[in-house]
Amino acid sequence: MHKIICVAALAAMVFGTTGAGYAMDCVAGGKQQVSRAQYRILIRQCRYADTKTARRECRAKVRRTYTIGAANPNLDCRTYSSVTVCGKLKLSPRQEACVRESVRSGLTFRRAEVECYAFYGRGRN
Repeated sequence: MHKIICVAALAAMVFGTTGAGYAMDCVAGGKQQVSRAQYRILIRQCRYADTKTARRECRAKVRRTYTIGAANPNLDCRTYSSVTVCGKLKLSPRQEACVRESVRSGLTFRRAEVECYAFYGRGRN
């Protein structure tokens, strides 16, 4: 199914159809293409995962999901408190609780998510 979507998106690009989405997501065996800088951010943000196992799983998922190539303008990257992250973050229960409390206290969800991921709940494992 993924290949069909990729072929359709590529055909739409070639024949000039607009709204085809980001066809470059479909290169390298279904991996999303990202710039070297985006890939570096994705790998480095894994250091904030709550446990050693979670950090290892995060890095493995980045390697399975992304490949270095052209910059991906659809990759959701954001920076708060000098911490840059991209994509969907997998939060631990402690980090999720931090986000809920921070949002209740007035922080935006996006900022709370980044700050709690980076600064709260990281175990010593």
